Formats: sequence, structure tokens, C-alpha cells
Amino acid sequence: MVKLDLDPAREVVPPRDAATIIVVRDAADGMEVFCVERHPKSGFLGGAVVFPGGKVDAGDASDEWSTVVSGGEDDRALRIAACREALEEAAILPLTGGSVTHDALLDLRARLARKEANLVAFLRDHALRLDLGALHPFARWITPVPEARRYDTRFYLATLPRDQSGAHDEHETTSSFWARPADVLARWEAGTVALAPPTHRTLEVLAGVRTTADAIAIAAGACLDPICPQVVTHDGTVALVLPGDPEHDVRESRVPGRSRYVLRGAKFVPEDAPAR
Repeated sequence: MVKLDLDPAREVVPPRDAATIIVVRDAADGMEVFCVERHPKSGFLGGAVVFPGGKVDAGDASDEWSTVVSGGEDDRALRIAACREALEEAAILPLTGGSVTHDALLDLRARLARKEANLVAFLRDHALRLDLGALHPFARWITPVPEARRYDTRFYLATLPRDQSGAHDEHETTSSFWARPADVLARWEAGTVALAPPTHRTLEVLAGVRTTADAIAIAAGACLDPICPQVVTHDGTVALVLPGDPEHDVRESRVPGRSRYVLRGAKFVPEDAPAR
């Protein structure tokens, strides 16, 4: 179950910038996506299956990155945050100028956690750059206004770098797996994983994709206008309505699929707006 802290009477909290990476790879049975499960005691989306990511830190906008990144000039801090969080939570790091093995990334992540290494220095010493251009903008979701913790999250799509395989950190994330988007949705239907609406919708959009090239093509045509669900209630039932829903202030749809998520039992289920 994904728990939300919705209070319409709460003073509006400005959203913090955040970024996440949808890492995909080609497989024999179709394209797979890398998912991590957040620690159950995490303050935000505890226990949910998500894509690696997190909030933007002040250091992500530092000029020291200028010599160790490639591409992504317009939203560089967001892309750096996405890469940094992918390393921390998933041992995945898009690079150009060379490659780094899975074991080397695990060692780097451990040393970073112990404050024994610096990512900028590591990249410089190994003549590597973060490949920010490998991140394809996919969507932008903003936490509903009544929430206590709010994030303006940019979703990027990227293919798994060579020689890497991904691994959770056993701290912020407690498990990880590769699976076809449709299979993750099936697990959600069966109640074995919890998904927040943005993750669920992303998986729905990718569910029919066969290859990473097709996923990149979807990203190229995606609407990047912000999706900020609005909270409505009917007969005691809570719904998160998306742009394009008759009860949302934004009349134009910004993501394919049903126009709202309705709380049914312990989870938000995608549904069409009720007939009037």
C-alpha cells in the first residue's frame, strides 16, 4: 500500500526539485525496466516499488561538474541528480569516455557512502564524464498540493550502460529486480508490490514496448508539461484526477491512459471519470 498524507487544510508546501531514471534494457522476451523497493520506513513512498531517483541537492548545481559531464546543458542539475541517485540507489551510472564494471560501481558507491571518495574526483581521475545526454526526458510529475512532502520530479529514460547490471543499496532501497513493465503491473494487480500513480502510469505507457529503441521514441514524443494530480472526493471516496479529467483545472490530457486514480481499498486504481 502506498500511503499519502493528504490534508486539504494544510498550508501549501512548495515542491522540491527531484529527478528519477527509468533504466531499460533489451531482453529476449521484450524490454525490461529496473525497479527498486524503497525501505518501508522511508518518509516518502515507504515500501513502494519505484525507479531510482531522489531530490536535487545544492551540490548538483556546482560549477565543479562542468569538466566531468557531457550534454544536458538546459537541465544539468536535474540530470546530475538523477545520475547521482541512480548510483546511490541502484549502482547504475551513465558514462561516456569509457565504462565501469558492476563491481567497480559497488565499490565506488560504498566508498562514497563512507565519505572516502568524491564522485567528481573519481570521474576526473578516470577520464570519464557523466553522459547526461543519454537521459531522455519522459515526464514531469508534481506531488498533489495537499501532501505534506511535495516534489517536482522529472522522469528521464535511459538504457542500461555497458558492463552494468544494477543493485539496490540495502539502505534506502531493500530489493531490486529487472522485469517487463507488464509483469510489474501484473504483480501490482496481484497485490505483491505497491506502486504510486506516477510509477504505475509510466509502466502502463511502456507496457507494450518491445525494445529500448521504441521506448526512446516514446520519450521523444512525450508531453513534458507538469502533471499535478488534484484531489477530489465523492461519497467518501478519494480520487487523484489528472490533467484532462473533467474535474481537473487543466483541460488537456498530458499522459496517455485513464484520467484518474481512485482509492479502492488499499491502493489507487486507474479509472475513467464517472459518467455525468
